[in-house]
Order: sequence, then structure tokens, then C-alpha cells
Amino acid sequence: MRQKAESGAGFRDFVLGQLAGAPAVECRPMFGGHGLYAAGRFFGILYRGRFYLRTDDVTRPRFIARGMKPFQPDERVTLKAYYEAPADVLEDREQLARWASEAMACAPTGENDGLNRTPAAKSRGSRGGP
Repeated sequence: MRQKAESGAGFRDFVLGQLAGAPAVECRPMFGGHGLYAAGRFFGILYRGRFYLRTDDVTRPRFIARGMKPFQPDERVTLKAYYEAPADVLEDREQLARWASEAMACAPTGENDGLNRTPAAKSRGSRGGP
């Protein structure tokens, strides 16, 4: 299921409006999209008209059961800690507030961004290594 087809500022403003009841959400530009923070916790990603929420071992199965995919900014990198929010959740402020609250609760704070990157297969050979 695809979320709103629009991207850019319109989609960002829509999501931030839907999260208006959440505690002080800060939106920061990053890697061609936007990262969403609340109380110093990186809990969401806006990228190409899609909204991804931070997951953990408890919340992730709910996303997977609904057919949602992890954040994959390109074919080489998958961030398995962030899954796309279902469109019906995004459209319902009350439901989105619950899902966002859970994402905030499992999001790391401080230096560790908790992105859990999975790089593409490592290249063969070494460059100037021992």
C-alpha cells in the first residue's frame, strides 16, 4: 500500500500536522529526506513521500504483518530498525500518535542513532591494507 504520492514539503507538512499532538517533534534534513526527533530521540524518517517509524523486536512484527518494508534509501543499504508506517495509520491522528509514541519509546538517544544499517555485500580485495 502506498502512502500519499506527494513528496517534499507538502508531505512533510502533512505528517508534521498529523503529529501535532506529539511532544515537540523536531524535523531535521538528512540524506535527501528528513529525520524526526522528539526529546532527543530519532524516531522517524520522511523520505520520498513515505514515513518510516523506529521499531524494535516488540513493534516490528506489527509492521511486517501489514506488509510494510524497512527503510531502504538505495539498493545497497537497508535500515532494518525503521519500517514504513501503514497509510491508514498515517491518515488517523489518534492511531498515528500511538504508533509514534511507541517509536519514540524504542528510539535511542545520544550519539548512537540506532540506524542498524545493513550494507550491501562487501567488495572483494583490499586497498592498501595490511
